[in-house]
Amino acid sequence: MAATARRRDGHLARERMLEEAMAAIAEDGLAALTMSALARRLGTSGGHILYYFGSKDRLLLEVLGWSESALAEERRALLAGRAGAVRKLSQFVELYLPRGPRDPRWTLWIELWARTASNEPLRQAQAEIDRGWQEDLESILVKGVRQGRFAEDLDTAARASELLALLDGLSTRVVLGQRGADRTSALRMALSAAERLVEQG
Repeated sequence: MAATARRRDGHLARERMLEEAMAAIAEDGLAALTMSALARRLGTSGGHILYYFGSKDRLLLEVLGWSESALAEERRALLAGRAGAVRKLSQFVELYLPRGPRDPRWTLWIELWARTASNEPLRQAQAEIDRGWQEDLESILVKGVRQGRFAEDLDTAARASELLALLDGLSTRVVLGQRGADRTSALRMALSAAERLVEQG
């Protein structure tokens, strides 16, 4: 087994666990990810994994948060870049959409969405992640209005929410491998819809 990152006290580093969980989802799907299966991949015990996460729901939420934090860094770089608002909007859409069927991040999202109704901490955590995407997209739309590239009277909050809802739907179709749904077609549809949502009268 490849060398495994450990803290000085001998415990597996938390980030290593999250990395390995994401890799397992990408390779074998979410259903195959159990505490014992992850422990085997890491060369440790199921009890050790439980010590850190307590439940599979908590593990999945932590994996999603870890993955989303990396995407948040990419969004910050995108927002800080010198590209105009139109180009930034396109880059945002590309970053949001899944890479293809069984994209592990999106597989997690779909699984956790189904659990939020009965899990308030999970619902709150997901809402916080969603808020970051919403706020960053709004800032791109505001910039586009200021640059005169988007409609002067654009309701940036409403349009951002509408576009994100569309992206969620397209992304779900791609991840589930529905007929005719792939990243290329989803990207084309999303960019076309985005253009119509923000275009000047």
